[in-house]
Amino acid sequence: MKGILLAGGSGTRLHPMTLAASKQLLPVYDKPMVYYPLSTLMLAGIRDIMVISTPADLPQFKRLLGDGGRFGVRIAYAEQPRPDGIAQAFLIGRDWLGGEACALALGDNLIHADHLSQLLRNAAKRGTGATVFAYQVRDPERYGVVSFSDDGKAEEIVEKPTAPLSNWAVTGLYFYDEQVNDIAPRIKPSARGELEITDLNRVYLEMGTLQVEKLSRGCAWLDAGTPDSLLQAATFVQTIQSRTGMLVGCPEEVAFRMGFIDADQLRRYAGHLGKTDLGRALMELADGERV
Repeated sequence: MKGILLAGGSGTRLHPMTLAASKQLLPVYDKPMVYYPLSTLMLAGIRDIMVISTPADLPQFKRLLGDGGRFGVRIAYAEQPRPDGIAQAFLIGRDWLGGEACALALGDNLIHADHLSQLLRNAAKRGTGATVFAYQVRDPERYGVVSFSDDGKAEEIVEKPTAPLSNWAVTGLYFYDEQVNDIAPRIKPSARGELEITDLNRVYLEMGTLQVEKLSRGCAWLDAGTPDSLLQAATFVQTIQSRTGMLVGCPEEVAFRMGFIDADQLRRYAGHLGKTDLGRALMELADGERV
């Protein structure tokens, strides 16, 4: 399975901060925002990743992430000339996907849970269909919303409904089988003029092959696309790391724990970070001092 990290858009809700830099390059506490969804894809065991961004911002992502070698992954890049919807990612990356199954992560989403890695790997291993994750929110009208039947099966998915049938929002993380390469080109632009990911999910729902995993209270999902949510995400990461000593959204740590890189490779990168708290934490991990 391959992974696409969609980091495009103009970030208008974060202006003027995003007039000079991509939203996904803004800091969320001690790391760039893009590190968090990158870590999520890696936790699923995915090692071939394409980063999609605007022509203006793509050079900065290349400077930050390189070819992915220090994370033990392979990173390719592609341009999104215009933000024409999330499902457009599959059209941009179609040749690179080569007919394979794919996971898609939005560049401004942060998901954290103790059991997240197992959830993600289960989704990646599904042979057929699609898997999405739902999270209870207070303002479902801002999201794609999934409603359920009495027996807990997904019944309907609606994009930004004016009268939501539930408060379960679909998060910015999606897993699809190889059929996505044929389904995505058939999606038509919505009334907003965008290729909606909800329409793609609805095709799988109508085929009876859409699995919706509800994220429990032990999970946190943050969409860092507004000033308030960006601050909340930073505060969340700072609280977890300072209170527990665990790292959140650190691809170098994930790479080491997943066996993508060894201790010497981790130690070399930690040295590049100098005397930062993150550098010290990674050095302790490489030296076996951090569980």
